Amino acid sequence: MRIAHFSDLHYADETLVEVDRCFTHAVDHAIAAQVDVAIITGDTTDHALSAHSPAVFALARQIQRLANHCPVLMLQGTYSHEPPGFLSLFPLIRGKHPIWVADHIQQVALTEGGNWIASASWQFETMPRATRLMCTCIPTQNRAALATSVGAPDVAGAMGNQVTQVLAGYAQGHLAARQAGIPVALLSHGTVHGCVTEHGVPMAGSDHEFTTGALFDAEATAVMLGHIHRHQSWTQNGRRIAYAGSIGRLHYGEDGDKGALIWDVDANTAGTALHPTPARRTLDISFDGPPDLDKLTQFVAAHVIEGAWVRVRWQVLEEERASVDRARIEGLLAGASGVKLEGRIIPVVRARAAGIARELSLPRQIAHWAEVTGVDGSDLLACFEQLREENPDMIAQRILQQSALPVPADIAAAPRSQSVSPGTIEPLPLLL
Repeated sequence: MRIAHFSDLHYADETLVEVDRCFTHAVDHAIAAQVDVAIITGDTTDHALSAHSPAVFALARQIQRLANHCPVLMLQGTYSHEPPGFLSLFPLIRGKHPIWVADHIQQVALTEGGNWIASASWQFETMPRATRLMCTCIPTQNRAALATSVGAPDVAGAMGNQVTQVLAGYAQGHLAARQAGIPVALLSHGTVHGCVTEHGVPMAGSDHEFTTGALFDAEATAVMLGHIHRHQSWTQNGRRIAYAGSIGRLHYGEDGDKGALIWDVDANTAGTALHPTPARRTLDISFDGPPDLDKLTQFVAAHVIEGAWVRVRWQVLEEERASVDRARIEGLLAGASGVKLEGRIIPVVRARAAGIARELSLPRQIAHWAEVTGVDGSDLLACFEQLREENPDMIAQRILQQSALPVPADIAAAPRSQSVSPGTIEPLPLLL
């Protein structure tokens, strides 16, 4: 069988231009490739949408195009992106072939006649006659429901354990279907331990739903996944696990091509080919300090800016924020389809000395500040005492004499303080 695998469409009014261009291109290719079935593994939308929004209309139009070509299966994705119940609208769309929505754990069989037959419980007791493809569906699971059973602190590890047990429970039925010559597709939406995100970050932790070992142990021919926006795959004895990745590029810094997968599967082997979509190009340039316009000019000369989406990032001290010439940066990137300027302002940090207001005298406050901040306050205290005992002219005269500079006549003629004898106070450095 030839299967078109789409995932993470993220339709919304604000993402419509990007995702609809890319999904339309992918649907065109799937139809041209004469796929037998189309599967979408979650997150068709980016967030809750009103029924009258342009994004819902555009998405429905593409789903109808697929349904006019072949049977379609849609899997429930992340609840925050794809609110529960939203997908129930799509089976109402009139097409030549049926649309099935899998919003709970179940098995669905595609018959030779092109119809979907669902299991009454989590798996089939008896395989339907004339089954052409067996799909085991594990949509996004509600962690809140699990938390009520195991407690919130234990829900992270418990979800992975529960899913592993469910996968193991399917293994025998999957083997029986494959021995009967029927391909088995395991469909899910979640995170595989060790997979890599679209930003190149490995996903390692106890709260991820799957391991590659548990997925292969389920004995499915093909494991089709959604949720991670970067295409990647794992193979074992001809069987394969793969993320289709997102259909378009919605964020800066995303690595790799965007697209849809075309699977060729039989009972024991599965192969994939990624068909890239015309996702937008993004470019990033970052500066450790203020933007260097010379380097930015060189960057523009070395890259194709026309039609790209460019992000410039920098960081400056709070007092330097006004020195960044945003207008000139935008002028250098005038050919880009979009420019995003991200400046990080490093605030001035001022240390506070708790309890200083409770000291009754200024020398005690200085001593307290020095103790809290971990500095030697003896010089500062000496300066304070000298300011209290001598007049400013005498202090200035001593500093000028120490630096071998000529002493102005008005300072040299000034009378000394009557309260201090000459030579009893050591010269102090100039404090700026």
